[in-house]
Amino acid sequence: MNAAPQLHAQQRGVVTLFLSLLMLLLITVLVTTAFTMSTTGLRSVGNMQVRNEAISAAQAIIETELGGPFYTAPAALADQPVDIDNDGITDYLVDLGTPVCVRAAQAATAAVSSVTLPGLSTTSAWITTWEFEAVVTDPHSGAQVTVVQAVRAVLSQSQKDVSCA
Repeated sequence: MNAAPQLHAQQRGVVTLFLSLLMLLLITVLVTTAFTMSTTGLRSVGNMQVRNEAISAAQAIIETELGGPFYTAPAALADQPVDIDNDGITDYLVDLGTPVCVRAAQAATAAVSSVTLPGLSTTSAWITTWEFEAVVTDPHSGAQVTVVQAVRAVLSQSQKDVSCA
């Protein structure tokens, strides 16, 4: 009669062992899934940060080009270095394509802008639309982002004739 209680106790030990292993397996799956999801999320955030920095690098080069008379002799700029974090190391290289005049329309007789432009009357003013395309490359990873931006510029008749053929 002593054998029956011992067998029952051994069976409970096996069931307990089986349930413990099952719970350990479930916890391992949950931890692995959580780790995978957090790693994927971290990569997504990192990629978005690099993309936003690359767009900022393109904007910096486009704004630099807009600061001068880009319409007098439109030209491409290759491998313009940009240091986003100001640590003295080039973070991105920007290739700015040749600005393209995509549209030119003579200004209406109303004021072209609230700023008085020297030597420009409303009868000789042309509203031009320019397209800038910049390709930004991360030299470390080789990843590229293309940024296309349109800009409006008010030009005189002679400036328009030279740059917007």
